[in-house]
Amino acid sequence: MASVLARLQGSGLMARALRSASWMIVGYGGGQAMRLASNLILTRILFPEAFGMMALVTVIVTGLVLFSDVGIGPSILQSDRGDDPAFLDTAWSIQVVRGLCLWGVTFLLAWPVAQFYDVPDLTYILPLAGTMLAVEGFKTTRIETAHRHLMVGRVTQLELASQFVSLALMVGVALLTQSVLALVLGTVMQSLTYVMFTHINLPGHRNRFHWDKASARELIGFGKWIFLSTAFWFVTTQGDRAILGKFISLETLGVYNIAFFLASFPMALGYAVNQRLMIPVYRDALANADHTSRRKQRMLRFALSAGILSLVWIMAIIGPWLVELLYDERYHLAGAIIVPLALALAPAVIVMTYDQAALAAGDSKTYFMVSAARAISQTVLFLFGVASIGLPGGIAAMGAALLFTYPFIIALALKHRVWDPLHDGIMAGLTLGVGYVALHIHWDLIVAMVTALRP
Repeated sequence: MASVLARLQGSGLMARALRSASWMIVGYGGGQAMRLASNLILTRILFPEAFGMMALVTVIVTGLVLFSDVGIGPSILQSDRGDDPAFLDTAWSIQVVRGLCLWGVTFLLAWPVAQFYDVPDLTYILPLAGTMLAVEGFKTTRIETAHRHLMVGRVTQLELASQFVSLALMVGVALLTQSVLALVLGTVMQSLTYVMFTHINLPGHRNRFHWDKASARELIGFGKWIFLSTAFWFVTTQGDRAILGKFISLETLGVYNIAFFLASFPMALGYAVNQRLMIPVYRDALANADHTSRRKQRMLRFALSAGILSLVWIMAIIGPWLVELLYDERYHLAGAIIVPLALALAPAVIVMTYDQAALAAGDSKTYFMVSAARAISQTVLFLFGVASIGLPGGIAAMGAALLFTYPFIIALALKHRVWDPLHDGIMAGLTLGVGYVALHIHWDLIVAMVTALRP
């Protein structure tokens, strides 16, 4: 314990990285605990179709965010001018205009999307949910500054506070209306409270509208590949629900969304920590290319992968029992879906730390190439799997897609001297072993699920 406390103290890179990672885990864990608690309450108030409809709304809103992302956050994290007020204000100005434009796009998309999915309520629900896009455009750059310097304690506290407010509102509206409006308004409220709390309580530079040509040139030059990368990242992370919305009923989509929420939360935690933590760590290694920096990288990589994969393995084994314990019988099919879904997501966790090395070096082009390869392979395989076997085929395709993407990931890792084959081999071997155990325990349940969901 004394050794652990000593590593957490001080102002060195390792100490700040460990403290930041700890805060991120606390923040994400606390947020997921609140989401789970509200989810359990809401599934008893609302109907499965409401969660299916909200899944479609999330797909569209997330798609707009990712298809217009110019990499403002990573730019601030990696740029030498990341603490320059002119640079920060220019980035914030771009962010505000982008958020307002995206909100306007939701009005244009509402009717076509409602017609495509044959869900008329999306005509008014989508613009209402899109309000969060305008609100989030006003987020202060002090959030990114805190992450840049690995000082995220207060940011995490404010994020948890805003999430608590939104979830309380969500449950209250659900009791009053018993409609999908509760989920939509809760999401908007979380964005609003987070923006307000961070503007009021975070120290640092106060943003104002400003345009600096040199800053804009750097932001756009770095962000053009991020823009393309995040478009493909949308396909990777949200494409499954966008495709399934056309192939399965809203009720089944709602059940799948519950399963995805439980199976993917370890991976989402990993990405949240990885994206904020590894860029500063890699940036320091570039400035201090010595054995000690490389050793710290490896320690963090092993610790991050082992911690996140442990949660994935646990979920693959206990998922069906957890769903049966927490949810009523309308959602019990989600338990069988969790087992193969968690195992299919595990390979992405194993390699998730590599791509941030490219962003730390300002190499957003290579980052884009890996994102494109991942998205294309997963989408093609997912469509083939869903069309031929149904939802189970799509789940299997998620795991198989990494086999096609892995050579691109290795190329990126070799280019930036971060590939660790020992790490990949150990984590893959352990995942295969745990996967065999999970499938053996729940084999009958999985066979019944495949039979029920085949087209």
